Amino acid sequence: MSRAQSYLLRRGRYSEHGRLYLLTTVTHQRKPLFHDFQHARLVIHQLRQSDEEHACRSLAWVLMPDHLHWLIELKGTTLGTLMRRFKSRSSLVLHRAGVEHDPVWQPGYQDRALRREESMVHFARYIVANPLRAGLVSSVRDYPHWDAVWL
Repeated sequence: MSRAQSYLLRRGRYSEHGRLYLLTTVTHQRKPLFHDFQHARLVIHQLRQSDEEHACRSLAWVLMPDHLHWLIELKGTTLGTLMRRFKSRSSLVLHRAGVEHDPVWQPGYQDRALRREESMVHFARYIVANPLRAGLVSSVRDYPHWDAVWL
């Protein structure tokens, strides 16, 4: 999606505190920046920072080489602010670590608001199984860049 069309991702977006959201964001031009273990850990630290600031409660996430899937319960902010802060801070720490790819992230992100009756565990399993489906590992236990509150 071009930058000129990225506004379409925001159409109808509403941030509701306490609601569950499945968020997805992609690196610029799908560059696999997170094949590098240290770069991935820097980004994961920024995910955890969002929890520590009570912006959200991370329920499950997986950082793939070129994208992130993140299941959250939204807390003290809006989706836009949460993602803007996460992308900004993660870009900053990656640039400080020597990543020259600028920008790090594509504009915008995708979100799906989940209804309470939908199974959070189903979505969490979908998220953490991403490395299996991509053929990166033969067991989820072998992939280092994921977490879920149920495990």
